[in-house]
Amino acid sequence: MIPEKDFPHYKARAQKVLKRLKTLFPHARIALDFSNNWELLVAVQLSAQCTDKKVNEVTPALFKKYPKLDDYVNADPREFEKDIHQCGFYRAKTKNILAAAKVVKEKFHGKLPKTMAEMVTIPGVGRKSANVILGNAFGVVEGIAVDTHVKRLAHVLGLSKEKTPEKIEQDLMRIIPQKQWFEATYMLIDYGRKYCVARPHKHELCPLTKMLG
Repeated sequence: MIPEKDFPHYKARAQKVLKRLKTLFPHARIALDFSNNWELLVAVQLSAQCTDKKVNEVTPALFKKYPKLDDYVNADPREFEKDIHQCGFYRAKTKNILAAAKVVKEKFHGKLPKTMAEMVTIPGVGRKSANVILGNAFGVVEGIAVDTHVKRLAHVLGLSKEKTPEKIEQDLMRIIPQKQWFEATYMLIDYGRKYCVARPHKHELCPLTKMLG
């Protein structure tokens, strides 16, 4: 947690970062491909421990084979595992996605809920995924999705010293105005992909490193 006395410094730093990110990525958005809210949830679940690029290679055939929610409700788990095998952790993902389909159909009458409290009751959906789904499906922004890029960059850019995604999210929510939460997520992710990657690189050449000093 950021000490009260340090808030002005962190808030100013966050605004400096976001202003620069906006010039680098004026159209930052989610990288996953989907055509409806249920497909969004499926794609988000598949993206756990898997690249968005790989998910986008798998989902066209998947969404064609399973066009409706009921197709997931009635899907054969073994067959579904084969369909998503390339995304890794296919057994757990199959279990969660097919269970999620049943919950969405039975508990939420076939439509995704619009609140964080309800969204996290769906199998396989934690707070990070819920932030992504709510923001992209309904424009409902209740937090900041802290994925591996956001977690790493929060430290690299001096925006949080916390270790867990939950605590990092709390820090970011306190120093970034709510109206910027949604775009901040995707600008940070894009920056982590294009410039400040996880593997060893010349960090001093990253645009924000030079700016922040």
